[in-house]
Parts: sequence; structure tokens; C-alpha cells
Amino acid sequence: MVNEWTIDSNINPEEVGGYLEGDILVPTKGRNGLVAFSAKWEGSVVPYVIEGPYTMKDEEMIQNAIKQYHDNTCIRFRRKQPDDTDYIRIINTKTGCWSSVGRIGGAQEVNLQSPGCLSTVGTPIHELMHALGFHHEHTRYERDDFVKIMWNNIGKGHENNFQKVPKDTTSGFGVDYDYESVMHYSAYAFSINQKPTIVTNKPKAQIGQRKGFSVGDIRKIRSMYNCTV
Repeated sequence: MVNEWTIDSNINPEEVGGYLEGDILVPTKGRNGLVAFSAKWEGSVVPYVIEGPYTMKDEEMIQNAIKQYHDNTCIRFRRKQPDDTDYIRIINTKTGCWSSVGRIGGAQEVNLQSPGCLSTVGTPIHELMHALGFHHEHTRYERDDFVKIMWNNIGKGHENNFQKVPKDTTSGFGVDYDYESVMHYSAYAFSINQKPTIVTNKPKAQIGQRKGFSVGDIRKIRSMYNCTV
């Protein structure tokens, strides 16, 4: 399905997958941002390897996404060293765009299928934000105050991708619901009839952008990882 996706599609490439919420590899209890210390990356450092195979253009897009983290947060992605046991393997298999959520221990994969998942910098930013410990914005417990889920327009079997999470298991890290988040679904995600599955309560609000971080995304990462610089 990612092979058939184009930049002109009205959804994002990570929203066509058959994984949990489209692009989450390991089923975990949904939270907007994981609060367990064990799910965070120690010292805000994320060792990684790029195994691809990728073109030079692909690698430039991945490095651009990493640079956005370095420029805006205290998160530091660095090449894996021999003594690193927990790290990310960035791979390119024809299985879509996906990641686990948070640090799970050992080698964990982030799949960025080329070219679909590397068409805009927002998609690798999105998947790496999953790896840091964040779920999708539309699953926040208070989302019904901000968006309306159009259940009749959602394809059968995909309803669980829109389940909101309980208040006692989620944290927005002090950041209000964010229509502009790079972690927000697009309006037509998992639509069965070309009609919107998410309608905003704010007139003309745009959702599902993949241009890069929103101000709220940066604030949440900095809060979760206690960034001071």
C-alpha cells in the first residue's frame, strides 16, 4: 500500500499500514506520551544504525529529521557504538512506515520504506517520535473536546485505531491538544468512503501535517526528557 501511495494522497503513508494505529509495531497500552522511566532513552541519547538499503537522497532525509531533533530538543541521536545494547535499527523493507513506542530494550526497528516514508521530513520525525515514547495525538483522552470521530466512515476492522485512552494512563506533558502536531492523524485516515474520519471542532483547523515539528511537539519532548538546553 505504501508502494501505491503518492505525495498527492489525502492521507499520510504511515496511515495505510495494518499495524496498531497504522504504524505502531508492538501493541502497547495507548498513551500520548509514556511516563515510565524504563521507556525513555537514558541520558536522552538514542544510538542508531542505518541499514537501509537507502539512496543518498533517502539518507539525507533521515539526517534532516535527526537534525530537527538536535536543533529543537536535547535528544541526541548518535551512531551505535560497540557497547550499546539498546539502539534503533533504521531499515527499509516493503512493510510500510512503523516503529515501536519508547525504548523496549535491545535492538528495535524503525522501518522507513523508500520512497513513500521518506517523501517528507515529517514522516521520519513522526516514527522517531514514536520510538522516543509518544503515541498519536488523536488518541488523547480529551480528544472529544477538539475533534469528532466519524465512525461510519472508518473501514471495518480499523475502529481500534481511533480508541482514546483513559486519563489515568496518559500524559500530554502540560501541552494542550495540538491540531498541528506531527503525531496527529490526517482527516481521511482509514476512510472507507472518501469521507473524513476526523472532523475538527475548530473551523478550518488543519490536521495531519508532516512538514515537521509543531511548537507543541517540541514542548512535549522537552518536558518528557527534562531538557534544560
